[in-house]
Amino acid sequence: MTMPEIHINGRRIASDAPCYIIAEIGVNHNGSVDLAHQMIDAAVATGVNAVKFQTFRAEDLVLPSAEKAAYQTETTGGGTQLDMLRRLELGDEVFWQLRQHCDRVGIDFMSTAFDAKSLESVIRLNPVCLKWPSGELTNAPLLKQAARAGLPILLSTGMGSLTEIAAALDLIAQNGAPDVGIFQCVSNYPARIEDQNLRAIPNMAQVFGRPVGLSDHTLGPYAAIAARALGMAVLEKHFTLDKAMEGPDHAASSTPDEFAHLVQVMRAIEEGLGDGVKRPLHAESGVRDIARKSLVYARTLPAGHSLTEEDFTAKRPGIGIAPNRLDLFLGMTLTRAVSSNDLVRFEDVR
Repeated sequence: MTMPEIHINGRRIASDAPCYIIAEIGVNHNGSVDLAHQMIDAAVATGVNAVKFQTFRAEDLVLPSAEKAAYQTETTGGGTQLDMLRRLELGDEVFWQLRQHCDRVGIDFMSTAFDAKSLESVIRLNPVCLKWPSGELTNAPLLKQAARAGLPILLSTGMGSLTEIAAALDLIAQNGAPDVGIFQCVSNYPARIEDQNLRAIPNMAQVFGRPVGLSDHTLGPYAAIAARALGMAVLEKHFTLDKAMEGPDHAASSTPDEFAHLVQVMRAIEEGLGDGVKRPLHAESGVRDIARKSLVYARTLPAGHSLTEEDFTAKRPGIGIAPNRLDLFLGMTLTRAVSSNDLVRFEDVR
C-alpha cells in the first residue's frame, strides 16, 4: 500500500517514515531575542527536526478591542489581546538572525505567519515549509498568497470541518499546488486528551490522500504516542524552558527534558511499528523450537498398525513434524513398532 507523502527539506514525510518533530517555540521567547536564541539551542539538544516561531504584526492581526481567550487571561492577566501581542512581536531582522542560527546548528526553521505582510516576511526567509495556523484555515486571501509561494504547507485544522479543510486544499491546489500535509488539532490550551479524536488522523489521510500530523496541545506525551501508532507523520508541540514563565503558552508547553524523553519514546515506537508485513522473525528462532510442539505417538504400537487420530498427541519441543500435518498419517500403516513419546517420522509409515 502506497502511503501519502510530501517532502520537507529533502525529508520524506509519511506515516511509514520517521516522524518529523517540530518544537513550537511560538511566542514563548516572551519578546526576548536572547531567549529565542537560547530556545533554539535547547531544542537542538532534544533531537527534534525543526523549531517554529510565530510572525505577526500585532496591529494587522487584531482589533484594539479584541479580548483575550480565557487561557490567555489566566496566564497573562488583564489587558487586551493587542497589548499582549505587542509585547511578543519580533521584527524581521530578528527572524533573519534566528533563521541563520538554525542553519548553523543544523535544525529546520519555520515560522507561522498571521497576516499578509508577515507572510511576505516569512516567505523571504525561505523556510523549509509554511506552517499554517488553525485560525487562518478559512482565510482565503492569505491561503492564496501562501500557495503561490511554492513552499510546502502544513495545514492545521483546529476548529475546522471536513468541508472547510477540503475548501482550503482546493484553494491551495488552484494557486500553485505545493505539497500539503494536514494536522489534526484541538484549539484549546491545554487541550484535554479526551478531546483529541486521534482516529481522525488515519481517516483524514484516507479522505484527503495527504500525510496527517498532530498539533498537540495536550499535557504529557500520551496523545503523541497514540497518534504515532495511528499513522501520525508530523508532530508539533509547544516548547518552553520553564512552564512557570509569564506568557500565554508556557503552561501548556513541554520542557527540554520532557521533549527529549518524548523524542526518545517516539523513535523507539517507530522501531516497533515495523513495516506491517507479518512473518516469522529471526529473533523468534530460539523460542520457536522450544515453544512449539511436534507430533509424537500417544502409546506403544506394533508394526502393521493402521494409524488413527487417537494414536497421536503433540508435545514440546518443536523439532519434529508439526501437529498441523497430522492428516498425512491418518490411515497409514506403521512399518515398525513405536513407543509412547517417540517422535513421529515419515519413514515410520507406508
